[in-house]
Amino acid sequence: MKRAANKYKFKATSIPNNFVAKMYKGASTRHGQQQSELKGQNQLLVEANEELQKNNLETQLKVAQLEQQYSDLQGTNADIKKHLKDCHALLVAGNIDPVLGERIRESAPQNEDQQRVVVNISRDLLSELWTFGDMATEQSAQLTEVQKSMKDLLEAREHLVQERDNFSLEVEETEKALEEAEQLLLE
Repeated sequence: MKRAANKYKFKATSIPNNFVAKMYKGASTRHGQQQSELKGQNQLLVEANEELQKNNLETQLKVAQLEQQYSDLQGTNADIKKHLKDCHALLVAGNIDPVLGERIRESAPQNEDQQRVVVNISRDLLSELWTFGDMATEQSAQLTEVQKSMKDLLEAREHLVQERDNFSLEVEETEKALEEAEQLLLE
């Protein structure tokens, strides 16, 4: 047994005196590089987060603008519908057929001047009704467009929020890794 133990004896000069210092210096340099890389990644993540927040704010402003436009269009549409009801009420009250543009014949005779006035009023009302119909169609198309834009923007906003949440999680993980690297350097 003694022979085996003597076989593996180490000389005092086989380990350099500064071995431990060199070992710590190598670990310190490696951790310093990792810390530097983590700081660089953290800076990139912070910049990306700022960009995402800027995009999110712009999207929120656009959504607010479109919601206001949508509200305005609904108000205009309501006004047009009210005007149409008023015109219809006038036609009904005057017993006027808007398609034929003349008064429906009643048993009482009318003079020609009154008939011309009624026909002219009826034509004007019919013209207004056609104009109203065109405006209502345009308003409906604009309303549909605004609704589609709002839907797209809301989806984009949700996507940005999800990206921001993912980014925040990544920043937290990077900061945690940075703190762990700093702890290793301090040990």
